[in-house]
Amino acid sequence: MKYILVTGGVISGIGKGVIASSVGTILKSCGLYVTSIKIDPYINIDAGTFSPYEHGEVFVLDDGGEVDLDLGNYERFLDIRLTKDNNLTTGKIIPAYAIQEWVMRQALIPVDEDGLEPQVCVIELGGTVGDIESMPFIEAFRQFQFKVKRENFCNIHVSLVPQPSSTGEQNTKPTQNSVRELRGLGLSPDLVVCRCSNPLDTSVKEKISMFCHVEPEQVICVHDVSSIYRVPLWLEEQGVVDYFLRRLDLPIERQSRKMLMKWKEMADRYDRLLETCSIALVGKYTKFSDSTLQEEPVRYHEAWQKLCSAHGVLIPGGFGVRGTEGKIQAIAWARKQKKPFLGVCLGMQLAVVEFSRNVLGWQDANSTEFDPKTSHPVVIDMPEHNPGQMGGTMRLGKRRTLFQTKNSVMRKLYGDTDYLEERHRHRFEVDLVLKKCLEEQGLKFVGQDVEGERMEIVELEDHPFFVGVQYHPEFLSRPIKPSPPYFGLLLASVGRLPPYLQKGCWLSPRDTYSDRSGSSSPDSEITEL
Repeated sequence: MKYILVTGGVISGIGKGVIASSVGTILKSCGLYVTSIKIDPYINIDAGTFSPYEHGEVFVLDDGGEVDLDLGNYERFLDIRLTKDNNLTTGKIIPAYAIQEWVMRQALIPVDEDGLEPQVCVIELGGTVGDIESMPFIEAFRQFQFKVKRENFCNIHVSLVPQPSSTGEQNTKPTQNSVRELRGLGLSPDLVVCRCSNPLDTSVKEKISMFCHVEPEQVICVHDVSSIYRVPLWLEEQGVVDYFLRRLDLPIERQSRKMLMKWKEMADRYDRLLETCSIALVGKYTKFSDSTLQEEPVRYHEAWQKLCSAHGVLIPGGFGVRGTEGKIQAIAWARKQKKPFLGVCLGMQLAVVEFSRNVLGWQDANSTEFDPKTSHPVVIDMPEHNPGQMGGTMRLGKRRTLFQTKNSVMRKLYGDTDYLEERHRHRFEVDLVLKKCLEEQGLKFVGQDVEGERMEIVELEDHPFFVGVQYHPEFLSRPIKPSPPYFGLLLASVGRLPPYLQKGCWLSPRDTYSDRSGSSSPDSEITEL
């Protein structure tokens, strides 16, 4: 087993997750089996109760683990399935020896569909070198490098090379100081990855090489690019794979790498886009307060103008009553104007609330999450949910959904299968008792859980694309294999959904796209449309 540790310096949020994912991607494109581990030094056991304002949105795994978004990067870039044990926190273990044992044990767990043991484990240590909460992990890996031997351990240090506008010169001092601190703690970086706004000058590279005790070829420039999907290609161009081949003695296949070719095609297409599709994301977790007509009429009308000029509408998930009435108004507009609409989790629940109010005439219809005393509770607590307890009470992880009819847009988008498996994260659900009333007016529940107790997918009749899903399809979406609900929303928004459905939707976004499989990229299919 080969271990690649990714650390960061100078500032947090510098891009360690993208670098770790990109390193794994180029190694997997060489025929290696790669797994990933994310270490978060915070004391929480998981990310389940973190505020989206402070730590970003939560990512959910197949086993229901609520983890850092970086694990979503790993899964999407590498097309693998991780578990909650791939996310290590201070709240889970403390002693240095326990950290090492955890890493060595988890690194051997298969993450590819073929079930083979990984050959390389990419480990990202969250935070910044020098943070007091990171010290136990730094010490653990200082010991770990000797335990697994030098030929099996490599350290990538991601640092910042700022370019002040006042001088226009690239400043290497922050990187020098960061590497010096890391070396003082017992870890010497093999690669210094420099984040910068513009490509590094040769003289700057040489200076970093001299004062950070690495060869010039070990100084890697990752400047701002048009898309994060360019990062693996940029690392490959700078010889990172060849360096790993020598440094870790990796059994790399010298063959045509289809996976990386597809990445390049995707990145090139992103840069050549000629048409724009605007999707209005009606969310609530922003830095701005909710705008109302009475308080901020200008911003209120600007928001409606953006919504009305969009090609499609997306209502994402969330918790709490704030912003829900505005979401309901946006849903009503999309339904009446026949604008393509996708509601995810809370978005689906609010679509049912809006339909109950404006079509069935239940004016006070609501979710018991927002109005426990409503006379028409169309969205209710799940039986296993304890309202007095917030942590660990949600329906989490991968669940199976059975299609109830063959005449369904979503069924066709999923490849005309009898069922699908997607990841969930919710405490409330649409009341099964109201199913008949809603379906009689055209709101069809085309997908239910295996027991037939939970409404999973809803579609509106006589509408170009009005879909709500209780699960979170974004958790299983991949760069080259788009999630069917989101793909359908985009196709409907640009008027391409009918011809795509007429062709039979033979493209399955769940096919593997590794070198071991045939070409399953949707590139040619999308191009024909």
